[in-house]
Amino acid sequence: MNIDGQTWVLTGAGGSVGRCLVSALRARVGTLVLVDQTGGEVEGVPIEQVDIRDRRAVRGILEGAHGVVHLAAISDEADFDDLVETNVVGTRNVLDGARLAGAARVVLASSNRVTGFWPSSETVGPDAPFRPDGFYGVSKVACEALGRLYADKFDVEVVSVRIGTLKDQPADVRHLSTWLSQRDCAAAFLAAMTAPIDRYVAFYAISRNTRRWWTLAEGEALGFHPVDDAEAHAGRFAGEQVPFGRQGGAFTDVEFSLSRQRPVSGQ
Repeated sequence: MNIDGQTWVLTGAGGSVGRCLVSALRARVGTLVLVDQTGGEVEGVPIEQVDIRDRRAVRGILEGAHGVVHLAAISDEADFDDLVETNVVGTRNVLDGARLAGAARVVLASSNRVTGFWPSSETVGPDAPFRPDGFYGVSKVACEALGRLYADKFDVEVVSVRIGTLKDQPADVRHLSTWLSQRDCAAAFLAAMTAPIDRYVAFYAISRNTRRWWTLAEGEALGFHPVDDAEAHAGRFAGEQVPFGRQGGAFTDVEFSLSRQRPVSGQ
């Protein structure tokens, strides 16, 4: 897919992934429209202040767009109702806005945490059953399902990118398996924007980590060939084990989810 000269919208542009992508995307497309709930700017480029929960506003910002990279979301465990309103309904608004605008492709930011309850002793790919490690993971499962629906029913090309742990370098032993470097992150999203696909595809966006739990074949088929490896930092975590023996690590802990739920009135 040739994106030269096209207009693309980047939601969640003020977040860590968005800021990582702005330069690489601006160098490839004709016009990159930055969108975030808080406004501001990235690298001197103003950000349009749009709340993805506002269906009318989303539809307006997507008019004339050839494609969308949708990152805007609550990006960690939170109250379930908030996750549904922002992540699930917001994603529906973006997908429907893209449909109405005639946009050719939507790239959805999914998460490795849709499979966080798989044991850390196993390697899984996008075809493995969902095993989310919390309510945040559940919201991303729903986002992928919405993407599949819009691809199958409304002929919008959709790529779900299951993002690993984007950091300058691994910060704990789990990251030796989940790390995504900044340059590999940019490469993953550019591949998701440009590769020819048959309506819908999902892949894991991680670096070429020796200890990775997720297959790279699906991303490589799209032209994503990561080059960095978290193993270069492994000496800092010698002897440590991934908590709970699950790919989600501490995210699979019961209290991690329950402590973020609002109490029912009267409790």
